[in-house]
Amino acid sequence: MDISLLFYGMQLLAGFITFVTVWGWLPLDYWWVRVVDFPRIQIMVLGVIAWLGMLSFFSQWQMVQWVLFIALNITLIFQLRMVLPYTKLWKKEVQTAKKKSKAEAYQLKIMVSNVLTPNDETHKLVDLIQQKQPDILITLESDEKWQNALNEIEPDYPYTVKVPLDNLYGMHLYSKLELIDPTVKYLMIDDIPSIHTQLRLENGRVIWLYCLHPMPPSPTEADKSTTRDAELLMVGRHIKEQGQTAILAGDLNDVAWSKTTRRFQRISGLLDPRVGRHFINTFHVDYPFLRWALDHLFHSACFTVVDIERLPSIGSDHFPVLTTLQYEPEEASTQAENAPTPQSEDFAETEKKIQEGEKEGNKVSKEHAKEQRS
Repeated sequence: MDISLLFYGMQLLAGFITFVTVWGWLPLDYWWVRVVDFPRIQIMVLGVIAWLGMLSFFSQWQMVQWVLFIALNITLIFQLRMVLPYTKLWKKEVQTAKKKSKAEAYQLKIMVSNVLTPNDETHKLVDLIQQKQPDILITLESDEKWQNALNEIEPDYPYTVKVPLDNLYGMHLYSKLELIDPTVKYLMIDDIPSIHTQLRLENGRVIWLYCLHPMPPSPTEADKSTTRDAELLMVGRHIKEQGQTAILAGDLNDVAWSKTTRRFQRISGLLDPRVGRHFINTFHVDYPFLRWALDHLFHSACFTVVDIERLPSIGSDHFPVLTTLQYEPEEASTQAENAPTPQSEDFAETEKKIQEGEKEGNKVSKEHAKEQRS
């Protein structure tokens, strides 16, 4: 290989990494801007390759290369700051659960699985449920076919909420624990549901559970991230205003380090159990290098973490995730200090985004209704 071509290629890669990073800073909701929120790990890996590649040609540098290298360093620092919290190098946001006797340990196992509507390997999820025995099962993209397949588990799950849809936004909730007044809501778009319910723990304590699956920004679905962002922020604001002890889980079609998800945490006060532990990259099953975490669980400070486990593939494009929490209210005050602190502009920006989301949601709802009629 021509050495000069390699040097030129490293500069192009460095320039591309810098451009993509700066592009993501644009304050726009369009999918072709917001899409760069997702592959920050991949961008950082390519950036490190460019950094090492440029450094190997240090003797040939002129002013242009110095400027490019400085810009690359700034972008790498930014990307590292985004992903580093989801490694063991960062302080844990949620403590590891204390070892207690079975009688004293009130644990809650929650499985989240985007099943992929066309996926016919329903037996794989059923087998996994029977093996892992979660207390709560949340399925996304589940239609009538999946509902019929999951009838097999219902003897173990007496409490259910079923929203079978064939538009990739069906949702089912199965629970061994009592659900109190479960409600299906359509917060932003008329055919995209979310489930809101109270949940009675084994010790009698009642908490709130929110199951979400907003529409992603992409060329095949939503032109903008506005409704996704607004839905998440609307629920986060509600949790904070009502002073709820809550768990929010689902396929949020967003990554934990995005501007919206970080603002959601500051607004809601909920904690992310992955911080200080590891990535739980759930999508895409078939492309190991192009994976990021779309399936999330956030919770109030009275819970600690027993385990977070990415489960084997069930034939979907998402891996299921099983999170085991332990109810430890004595740790709430300590852990609450780890919650991200709201910034002065967060509440105003949240209100603005919700208003924009409602407007965009009305527009998308009309488009979906028109498509259904045609």
